[in-house]
Amino acid sequence: MKQLLPLAIASALACASMESMAAVDLILHNARVYTAEPGQPLQQAVAVEDGKVLAVGTDAQVLGLKAPGTQVIDLGGKVLMPGFIDSHSHTVKGGLQLRQANLDGQMLPLAEMEARLRQWRKDGKARHGDILSVGGLPSTYWSQLEAFEQRFNQGEWADQPILFLGWDLHTGWANQAMLKRAGIDASRVKALKGEDVATIGHHPDGRPNGFLVDAGLYPVQALLPPPTHEELMAGGRAALAYYKSLGITGWMDPIANEVPGADVTNTSVGVLPIYKALADNGELTAHVAALLMADSKATPADLDALDKVRQQFLGVANLTLPGIKIFADGVAEVPAQSAAMLEPYKNSKKSGELLIDPAHFGELVSAADARGWLVHIHAIGDRAVRESLNGIERARKDRQSGIAHSITHLQMVNPKDFARFKALNVIASMQLYWASADESSMDLVKPYVSAQAFKYSYPTHSLLKNGATLAGASDWPITTPDPWKAIYQAVSRTGPKGVLNAAEDIDRQAMFQAYTLNAARTLRLENQIGSLKPGKQADMIVLDRDVFKVKPEALRDTQVLNTYFAGREIYSRKP
Repeated sequence: MKQLLPLAIASALACASMESMAAVDLILHNARVYTAEPGQPLQQAVAVEDGKVLAVGTDAQVLGLKAPGTQVIDLGGKVLMPGFIDSHSHTVKGGLQLRQANLDGQMLPLAEMEARLRQWRKDGKARHGDILSVGGLPSTYWSQLEAFEQRFNQGEWADQPILFLGWDLHTGWANQAMLKRAGIDASRVKALKGEDVATIGHHPDGRPNGFLVDAGLYPVQALLPPPTHEELMAGGRAALAYYKSLGITGWMDPIANEVPGADVTNTSVGVLPIYKALADNGELTAHVAALLMADSKATPADLDALDKVRQQFLGVANLTLPGIKIFADGVAEVPAQSAAMLEPYKNSKKSGELLIDPAHFGELVSAADARGWLVHIHAIGDRAVRESLNGIERARKDRQSGIAHSITHLQMVNPKDFARFKALNVIASMQLYWASADESSMDLVKPYVSAQAFKYSYPTHSLLKNGATLAGASDWPITTPDPWKAIYQAVSRTGPKGVLNAAEDIDRQAMFQAYTLNAARTLRLENQIGSLKPGKQADMIVLDRDVFKVKPEALRDTQVLNTYFAGREIYSRKP
């Protein structure tokens, strides 16, 4: 009863001031209301006024606020939650890919993939100028490089430039016609030095085999003509419609100064004009925290140019620009192995590619922190995670700003670093749909990293045990943005090849918190959204099942029946 007292007081205050207020707009009652407020039990009803939560409590308390004109909806015992928030999503790019040729992580026989390429060539989905491009290839394809060369370098494909892009957005394969256009040949390979040697796959005689990683891929990818403004707008609208159906009412766009297929510079505005145009049209029914990507070895002075981009888009409805994104490393899967590791990969004896400079990275983080900006860091290998934490530690020594910086992906984390997340106020933004014993983890990573590194793959239980704040994320379009599939994986950690480190599983309520209040905190919007608390915006979702009671297997198929943004229904699932 004590836990309900503040709610009763809030309702009483609301009743006392009804004469000076407009009528309550909406009441949702007879529900199982998960507020996401820490320690608060399930409630029964929510009242909304002027787009914000007015009161949360029992049916009797909230229905007492009903006035002439109030819309009252009986949810019949269904679960009501805050709108979900994705703390890492390339959303406009995902919307574009909904309209383009993409395998969405499917591992098809090459003959079937070739048949799809022909169809996509015919219907135009794979066409980018005179180049054919297909995205979303799982990394397991890269074990078939010889077969790719034999199939796509002859016959009808001999003179047709083709680029296949990996689901991770760090790897790809180009046929000889595409490599020739990019100027990649044996002499180019021979000129590579140091870690760059691994960015262009090649035969023993130096001839490129088409496999490309990071710095080797980006110049080839840049040959694709960038999408037009109209195509980007269509992609943005497609993404918004999809996210409404998933109950996602907010996200962090980690590279908003990138136009898919184009280089990012300090003056790039990327997809920010798309968000602004959608907002100006009243279509941006979501909170977007847009980050600008800074070069991994940027200096504090380089932030001035990024700030000039920020200034152009301040004050746009539902759009905030809270900070910067930085890449600390690449990906762990063979043959790329560009994630920075504390112990070398067993096959190559190399330790991956640390993109940040440990000696100076802290200066950049501190400079951003001093401006009031959050820093969001891509780190997959355990060394990249450690050096990212070291950089944030430097900023904490300079000042205690209270800004929650974040590290995303966190595929492998050394146990010595678990407690540092809480100590340094660093949020763990994790894509837990990847916490699966599948071909990617069991075949492309496990055989090549140390036993300890693999033991702590996506170590959610260990991080939470040490006080870390976990935020839900998808990295869409790399993999599905559906939060319920990620929630199921975090709880079960099962896959086609067994269970991925069962000791690192977590309970479903931790994931509910990760996709609501914790994700809002990652966006620096926790005072406006993320929980159903009086005064916050009324972003809410109604679910088709009792997610507190169903078996874990049933979580992954959860459907959103209704999505509300600022108290207005923006999605209703058709029967």
